[in-house]
Amino acid sequence: MNPAPNNNELLSHPPIVSREEWQRARDRLLVKEKAATQARDALAAERRRLPMVRIEKDYVLDGHTGKASLLDLFEGRRQLIIYHFMFAPGVGGWPTAGCPGCSMVVDHMGPLAHLHARDTSLALVSRAPLANLESYKQRMGWKIPWYSSEGTTFNEDFGVSTPEGETFGLSVFLRNGGDIFHTYFTTDRALEAVDTNFTLLDWTPFGRQEAWEDSPAGWPQSAPYVWWRRHDEY
Repeated sequence: MNPAPNNNELLSHPPIVSREEWQRARDRLLVKEKAATQARDALAAERRRLPMVRIEKDYVLDGHTGKASLLDLFEGRRQLIIYHFMFAPGVGGWPTAGCPGCSMVVDHMGPLAHLHARDTSLALVSRAPLANLESYKQRMGWKIPWYSSEGTTFNEDFGVSTPEGETFGLSVFLRNGGDIFHTYFTTDRALEAVDTNFTLLDWTPFGRQEAWEDSPAGWPQSAPYVWWRRHDEY
């Protein structure tokens, strides 16, 4: 792991130019950034037109107010986002703490009132017993509803518990009266859209400082994941 250089250690860096030349370079990059934004908009439009799968199974999860059906997680709203949080045997931190990477993602899920204003609920679901979830939730200071799928096939049915182990992901559901439909699932780097740490770091000269990035020679870099911590462990 290369340590972050001090002001005297930048042996290699991009050219130093006038403000006018910088603005011209910035304007050229802005054209590409706008194209990327428009491409994301087009992708989102296609996503909104994906076919849906009707949920036929009656799932019963454990929540802070008792047993809860999948319909209960909507809290009366039309849309539901579930983050499949890795908190189970075999995951780092077990049994008292959840996955550090999942924890970083949830740290960036702000007040839910903004989602609620668009008829959308958000909840976390994990395999750990409810008592473990509630204890860790209090430690992290989170307010998001968290449900235990212990004793159900929920995680297996949505592909986040496999014979190879646990993984994470995000599912979206739509409610039409009492009928529930699974409309979307994503995982891996797609969840970086939630974790704004990465977006903010991508705007800096050093970037994420991870070895896979294409950065100027001499920029500080380490392997991915190794620097991630729960927010109270740095």
